[in-house]
Amino acid sequence: MENVKTLYVTGYKSFEIGAFQDNDPKITVIKNVLKKEIMGYLDTGLEWVLVSGNLGTEIWAAEVVAELKNDYPELKLGIIYPFKDFGNNWNEKNRGNLEKIEVLADFVDAVSHQPYKSPAQLKMHTRFLLEHSGASLLVYDKEYPGKTQYFLKEAELFSEKFPYEIRLITMDDLQNSMDS
Repeated sequence: MENVKTLYVTGYKSFEIGAFQDNDPKITVIKNVLKKEIMGYLDTGLEWVLVSGNLGTEIWAAEVVAELKNDYPELKLGIIYPFKDFGNNWNEKNRGNLEKIEVLADFVDAVSHQPYKSPAQLKMHTRFLLEHSGASLLVYDKEYPGKTQYFLKEAELFSEKFPYEIRLITMDDLQNSMDS
């Protein structure tokens, strides 16, 4: 696999793994594993990390990238929303998390410049992310299904036609990171 310049990070949403408080120890574990993985990509030329702004893994990944920028100032964070006004219907705390990462981001845009109308916008968003990244890093385990399965399915189909790397961080990986 050639050096990945752009990495899309996604995975479980906070409610899917029951992490509702910002100080939940699960979040620390996930952020540590994400940091280690992203650093591995940095060593081979990673320039951009993309997220879509979903609560959970994507917000935590954005925070990790912001931390890493201290040591890797060339690293950039992009937020690519599926549609305009993404997150507008969230509660104040969750919108606050989104605003916090927008401030950290080097680039913020939406694939569809319309508010949410149909699932077609989500499909276009997935397609856009696959075509504009060289790899995906997913905090996801097929034994514990969640919404990430839809992205993963598309990424697997995409990788049959194009060189595309899919890296899963499974529950075992998270567990082992705590043991080591």
